[in-house]
Amino acid sequence: MRRVSVVGNAGSGKTTVGRDIAGRLGVAFVELDAVFHQPGWRPTPPEEFRHRVEAIVAGEGWVLDGNYSAVRDLVWGRADTVIWLDPPRRVVMRQVVGRTLRRTLTRVELWNGNREPVSGLFRLDPEKSIIRLAWLKHDVYSRRFAAFARDPAWAHLSFVRIASRQDVARLLARLGPPRRP
Repeated sequence: MRRVSVVGNAGSGKTTVGRDIAGRLGVAFVELDAVFHQPGWRPTPPEEFRHRVEAIVAGEGWVLDGNYSAVRDLVWGRADTVIWLDPPRRVVMRQVVGRTLRRTLTRVELWNGNREPVSGLFRLDPEKSIIRLAWLKHDVYSRRFAAFARDPAWAHLSFVRIASRQDVARLLARLGPPRRP
């Protein structure tokens, strides 16, 4: 395991687990959100996004978190492992609501000067609310990643489904203690 794609619903723990895996493998960790979301939440133009991701995945070892279908072919084409975080909806919702409240109240910077807007706590539009997005996408992502794991096009990948904190602990224990990149 040297090139790892971490996927799953918003609030499933992709960044936390991805950082832990990268630390144990001694490789770089990259959040695709940080590559995609420019200041003012402007998206990176598609060709530029693909070019940046292509440069990242050219490396020999990395852990990337994110579900961007626009670059899935690049990421999974070079990956050897997909860690699919698939906890129950109640866990995802508890985590995404808590994280969103914390980020909103502390005004923590996420990427490139962007912060979660307070309005995101109350909106019903999934494009404007990460909480609503997580609720609506939960079953969609579960079905989608299960289908990818069975798809012969991705047979070169080792899919590891993580459905609980115990699954995370077992995976991290298998990888050993953190190393330096």
